[in-house]
Amino acid sequence: MHDPATLELLRAGKLEILGRIVEASNATLLCSVELDGVTGHCVYKPVQGERPLWDFPDGTLAGREVASYLVSAASGWGVVPPTVLRDGPFGSGMVQLWIDTPAASISDDEDSGAGSGSAAGSGSAAHREHVEQVSDLVELCPPGAVPQGWMPILRAQDYSGEMVVLAHADHPGLRRMAVLDVVLNNADRKGGHVLAGLDGGVYGVDHGICLHSEPKLRTVLWGWAGEPIGDEAVEMLSKLASLLEGELADQLDEHLTIAEVQALRTRVRRLLATRVMPEPSGMRPAIPWPAF
Repeated sequence: MHDPATLELLRAGKLEILGRIVEASNATLLCSVELDGVTGHCVYKPVQGERPLWDFPDGTLAGREVASYLVSAASGWGVVPPTVLRDGPFGSGMVQLWIDTPAASISDDEDSGAGSGSAAGSGSAAHREHVEQVSDLVELCPPGAVPQGWMPILRAQDYSGEMVVLAHADHPGLRRMAVLDVVLNNADRKGGHVLAGLDGGVYGVDHGICLHSEPKLRTVLWGWAGEPIGDEAVEMLSKLASLLEGELADQLDEHLTIAEVQALRTRVRRLLATRVMPEPSGMRPAIPWPAF
């Protein structure tokens, strides 16, 4: 998924719009992409389809999606699917590899290759069983019905007035995502932005409102708040801190301001120094709305 050929397919392949993802707040188009006989599927978000926000500069969301991918790729964790900035049918925009999930997959008949159902859906019975086990990673559960081993985040009322519990799985892929969200200063980690891929991976999407210079963290993944980040995260953050003094910073300069890159360095150093996952500050909303 993260090899240079996939990035080249996304950068240079011919895009054909298949439809619109209507639940998205910004223009989000499902496309096929083809290059030299290799085909796949991707999501295309044109800059001109971005909805203005009061706290993020207009026209910067696509670049923030790409910057988030660059940080994820540099971390070695592969949380964010391959993402590029390129021209498309409606002008410049973000193009990201489509992730097939149990809830949303593209049939083999439509295409084959990177990102397609035929490539992602194959595998052994043990692999398919693993996919089924991680198909739901964030859920609203009735009180008393939170799955064993899951981490409850809050109790609330749903639209009908019934009590529900927001909870997420205690899954290593989600834990990595939670650490990376602190680094990215993710202001919009909704449950629907967490994908359990048919390839067995756990992916995060929709990073348009990340990497602000001011604290903005809003997430449903608070289950590890106050806990040590662990040796794996320390190793990743140490590598990231080094890369942010060189080539990675140069790449991010194309999409972020100097202040935003410096704030990213500061968050990495702070997390390395404390080695503890942050807790909600109480000074701002801790969870995005809606939560899914």
